Amino acid sequence: MDGALAAGMWGMVGGSALLLGAATAYFIHLPQRLIAAIMAVGAGVLISAVAFDLMDEAYARGGFDSTAIGFFGGALAYTLANILVSRAGAKHRKRSGSNPRQSQAAADSSSGVSLAIGALLDGIPESVVIGVSLLQGSGVSLVTVAAVFLSNVPEGLSSAAGMKKAGRSAGYIFGVWGAIALASGAAAALGNIAMAGAGADAVAAITAVAAGAILAMLVDTMIPEATEETHEFSGLIAVAGFLAAFVLTKVGG
Repeated sequence: MDGALAAGMWGMVGGSALLLGAATAYFIHLPQRLIAAIMAVGAGVLISAVAFDLMDEAYARGGFDSTAIGFFGGALAYTLANILVSRAGAKHRKRSGSNPRQSQAAADSSSGVSLAIGALLDGIPESVVIGVSLLQGSGVSLVTVAAVFLSNVPEGLSSAAGMKKAGRSAGYIFGVWGAIALASGAAAALGNIAMAGAGADAVAAITAVAAGAILAMLVDTMIPEATEETHEFSGLIAVAGFLAAFVLTKVGG
């Protein structure tokens, strides 16, 4: 149970970035290019986490078959779910919201709820990864937690901005994001508990499922925002994030 509690705590650390982003949107205004730069760093860190933490670990545990099936299955499941929430109004959930056309779409009250559901969809695979990573007995992957945190800040900012434009109260906005942060912690704890007695193939498959979902999320949501707003430097910024995560992975290992 100690592992589950630790997983829940780290899951909430990653989810707390949603609250940070929401508070930023509610009280101050940040340039969209700055948010996009943060997004590019987060994308680079997440790509590194997928490649060196998740896929390597899945392959070492279960071999190619479990890893490949889980990886593609996770991407497929995320893509189908993402289509549904995007059509419900959450297409721009990773956007900072300063673009007038995007802000207008996000200002619809139903879209605000869809944005929150989309954030939950994005956060579940990330949280499960955090929970499963603690099963190795070597502690949580700080690279993964940092990547999750960086990817959640712009998402909370964008969705909270849309809810505020729709006239939602501060209590409603922070209540929604607080609940999602708690859900992120619960997903990490449940992932740790559910996989505690699982075989190597099952752990490999779940890890690969999360990796596939995260990579699909990056291409669908984070990378387009980063390249649209910081297109001159987005590649360089993402490479810096990737390199930093790579170094931390190797030093930590």
